[in-house]
Amino acid sequence: MDTTERVKNNFLESIQIKTESLEELAPIIANSANAMANSLLNNHKIMACGNGGSAADAQHFSAEMLNRFEMERPGLPAIALTTDTSTLTSIANDYQYAEIYSKQIRALGQKDDVLLAISTSGKSHNIIHAIDAAHDINMTVIALTGKDGGEIRNQLKATDFEICVPTESTARIQEVHIMIIHSLCDLIDLQLLGENG
Repeated sequence: MDTTERVKNNFLESIQIKTESLEELAPIIANSANAMANSLLNNHKIMACGNGGSAADAQHFSAEMLNRFEMERPGLPAIALTTDTSTLTSIANDYQYAEIYSKQIRALGQKDDVLLAISTSGKSHNIIHAIDAAHDINMTVIALTGKDGGEIRNQLKATDFEICVPTESTARIQEVHIMIIHSLCDLIDLQLLGENG
């Protein structure tokens, strides 16, 4: 296979998984955005975390909230728990890597805040600990997962949301995750600002 054909195949695979998961995921995405917007309207915040590419996605979401998405608006309170290297490394060094997000949530989180927890496998130990911490203080959890949802699926409460991309490819899961994040941002803005901002 030549390289141009390989690129085309990557595009087609991404399109296919987005198309195949559209009907299943769209209502969950809409309900998740509604929960996020309601939290923001009630003077709460959204905290986001993940590892590797999912850490970048958490930061991407936070940037869209704090700055702007596609409409002009005041910044919205969102925190990416992935960015403070001094905090991350001190927790990992003094305790364990699995607690790098849970300790931040226990310190910064409040009842009725929202946790956006991103894990392509659904098995990341620090994300599992983060969800436990969020539950302990009555935060709503929105989990972006993939494959079969991993351990995270069984950890979620009835009031939480799982947006699971049903494919084994990490790259394709991440591509759909960014589409989900943009959809969440769009719907939050729509609920807060209306059609025309």
